Amino acid sequence: MNGSAEMYARSGYRCASAEVRSAHGRRQILLVLCGVLALLISLGGCTKLRARDQLNKGVQSYKNAKYEDAIEHFKNSVSLDPNLLTARLYLATAYAQQYIPGADTPENNQMGQQAIDEYKKVLDANPNREQKTTSLKGIASLYFNMKKLGEAKQYHEKVAQQDPNDPEAYYSIAVIDWTQTYQPRMEERAKLGLKPDQPLKDKKVCQLLREKNLSTVEDGIQNLQKALQLRPDYDDAMAYLNLLYRERADIECDNPDARAADLKLADEWVDKTMATKKAKAEKQQGPGGIIAEPSSK
Repeated sequence: MNGSAEMYARSGYRCASAEVRSAHGRRQILLVLCGVLALLISLGGCTKLRARDQLNKGVQSYKNAKYEDAIEHFKNSVSLDPNLLTARLYLATAYAQQYIPGADTPENNQMGQQAIDEYKKVLDANPNREQKTTSLKGIASLYFNMKKLGEAKQYHEKVAQQDPNDPEAYYSIAVIDWTQTYQPRMEERAKLGLKPDQPLKDKKVCQLLREKNLSTVEDGIQNLQKALQLRPDYDDAMAYLNLLYRERADIECDNPDARAADLKLADEWVDKTMATKKAKAEKQQGPGGIIAEPSSK
């Protein structure tokens, strides 16, 4: 082999060797990447298992009324797996369980706000229908207990939009409507020194209350009518219909006939409420006054 040929041969050998080494290097890199990927998958799987374990421990603590322990377990679960919405929903519920309605302290208010914040995080995470409804109801209930009636009504309305066949959503809206109209009306009556059975004789005060309250009263009546369409024996809704008709009666300024008609309707709903409660009690009782066991179906 002459010099040129030998040079080309050696060159070709070096190229071939380089390709072999390059291929070997690529295989090594691929093996390393596969190993890292497998390790990450393994670690991810372990993390999710640990999150589930913390969730289960939290549920057990919650069932045993150890709410502070439950909160810590649920927080750990959420920290390990932020996408585990069940854990976040339980965390919100545990915070809500610790909130004491009417206790206006920084610690208690913070507990209520933490519950609301966690419920809202669930809503932001594309939850399923049940999780969304539970979160909306939880927020609405907390706002009501915190006396933030506007916010509470807003979230009860979202519940009704989510589930139009839920009579309790309409009932809850009506309770807020009554609360928002009853309190200012009673304050004005107290200023005038009126007895419970005396009508609002001050025309100016009556007109101001009518302008302020009438649309809210009407909204409450309409929502209770929806609730009763869905649940005809809803005695609590009947009781609030009585209250709302009395609200409207007291602001029927210069219209004694309308006032009398509303009071008549209110009395009729009192009778219906009592009759429905009595029928339910009799249905629950067996022969001889024995209380029937609730159906397991």
